[in-house]
Amino acid sequence: MAHQLRSVPRAISLVWAAAPHWTTAWLVMLVVQGLLPIAIVYLTRALVNDLVVAIRAAGAWESVRPALVVAGWMGACMVATEVLKSVATLVRTAQSELVRDHITGLIHQKSAAVDLAYYEFPEFYDHLHRASTEARHRPLGVLENLGSLLQNGITLVAMGAILIPFGPVLPLTLLISTLPALYVVLRAGLKRHEFTNASTASERRSSYYDWLLIDGQSAAELRAFGLAGHFQSLYKGLRSGLRKDRLKLVRQQGFAELWAGLSALTATGAAMAWMLWRAVQGLITAGDLALFYQAYNQGLGLARTLLQDIGQLYENTLFLDNLFEFLELETKVVSPAKPAPVPSQIEEGICFKDVTFHYPNSERLALRDFNLKLKAGQIAAIVGPNGAGKTTLIKLLCRFYDPDGGSITLDGIPLSEFSTDELRSRMAVLFQNPIRYEATAAENIALGDLDAGDGNGVERAAREASADSFIRKLPLGYDSQLGKWFMSGTDLSVGEWQRVALARAFMRIAPIMILDEPTSAMDPWAEMQWAESFRELVRGRTAILITHRFTTARFADVIHVVSNGQVVESGTHDELLSMNTLYAQGWTGQSERVAD
Repeated sequence: MAHQLRSVPRAISLVWAAAPHWTTAWLVMLVVQGLLPIAIVYLTRALVNDLVVAIRAAGAWESVRPALVVAGWMGACMVATEVLKSVATLVRTAQSELVRDHITGLIHQKSAAVDLAYYEFPEFYDHLHRASTEARHRPLGVLENLGSLLQNGITLVAMGAILIPFGPVLPLTLLISTLPALYVVLRAGLKRHEFTNASTASERRSSYYDWLLIDGQSAAELRAFGLAGHFQSLYKGLRSGLRKDRLKLVRQQGFAELWAGLSALTATGAAMAWMLWRAVQGLITAGDLALFYQAYNQGLGLARTLLQDIGQLYENTLFLDNLFEFLELETKVVSPAKPAPVPSQIEEGICFKDVTFHYPNSERLALRDFNLKLKAGQIAAIVGPNGAGKTTLIKLLCRFYDPDGGSITLDGIPLSEFSTDELRSRMAVLFQNPIRYEATAAENIALGDLDAGDGNGVERAAREASADSFIRKLPLGYDSQLGKWFMSGTDLSVGEWQRVALARAFMRIAPIMILDEPTSAMDPWAEMQWAESFRELVRGRTAILITHRFTTARFADVIHVVSNGQVVESGTHDELLSMNTLYAQGWTGQSERVAD
């Protein structure tokens, strides 16, 4: 437990950083709320004794007045208790919202900062799932547990002091009666944590099946292949197993709590019987008996609450380890302390020299002793079969990964000497599977360069990507909501979505343009029209086209053929055709398929 308690200061610092003012107000209220029950207990004894005197005096005003004064103070304390409960709800809600947003921001920030390599490991997704679903409310839970311990601890200590005059054994009995409950809550917290960690993979997989069954992207294929029943069965199987394990855990906890409750009840019954015997013997007054009953009964309830707080504190710190482990993930692809300036205009070009690379969690080499020179101001096409290593070039150029061996330089300077943010800002990239942002057409395109802030730039980029004509035909033109997630959304064809993504890449005026399969969803006529204008669009820039379509590659200044992680041919379209090797064979095969 000592290891988990080390997480407590960090949790408190997170809460304080998110909501310092609300946390201060919360602490003050805790102290006041802890003292009010003590005042009520003392006033109860005084009220009972005053009532006994008033009854004996046959209700004379002089004897009744002290009781009314005490009753007034009791009423004031009770009203204050209820008011503070309402105010506490407001304070905790404000505090909770701020803390939740603060921790969510930390998770988002870390997710955006970690190396892309982490996304190659299932363990990372488990970490992310636990951090996202559990850890966002745990720091506030730790603070609430500590606050409850403080508030109830103040009251419990006072109740113990009240009980001592009736016999020092009574506070000891109160403590012993709660020890079984302490064992139960600590064991339950550990078991819940173990269950959550063990079931994370199954929870994520069931969430995946749930997504498949309700998401629009998979709806058509599920119907075409009749897969809905299959995935429903898989989902139900996983949920059934998780449900049985959770119910088993709850049953075990229920039996343990019953045993702890009976133990406490036995101790309470014995204490009450002893005090009743003393009252019958005339050793204590009726007010003393009322005081004892309230003090012991409240003390027992407070002791149980304290034990629950200790158990919850233990459980929360167990889950907090998941959050802190995630936030402590090490990023290896980082900017140097003193980065070199990235050229605003490429003079020499990009050079891959003896580059070797394999993806994490894979033994297959994506690139092997890879050598390639991309001259400044040229349009270079990279072609080759699937798995040849073409898309890997983009990831290495953007420095999402560092190569295992060899070097990649820009104008003779290794990429690792640049700031990663500045390096990426010099590149306009279209990925093979671009995101379809559920936003307006203008916002979709503007995301390519948020610093531009130019509506004219959006329309320019759309025209360059051949997207302007169909965007203007949408219900609200560039202000039309794209996608079907939100109201009044308009969906696009695959080819239109690709042109919107292409416009997003053109939005950024960068010296390096990298396009991965820019024409894969275009029909032959649109491809030809776009390819003919592409040379003019990238004039003065270094452009890299990664494509399976030789009809797109032919417009490049130079074509590099990649196979098995190496460049095997280079030249212009005509030069490669004359060689009658891999490129020529691919060109012939594609031409025959188009002709058919």
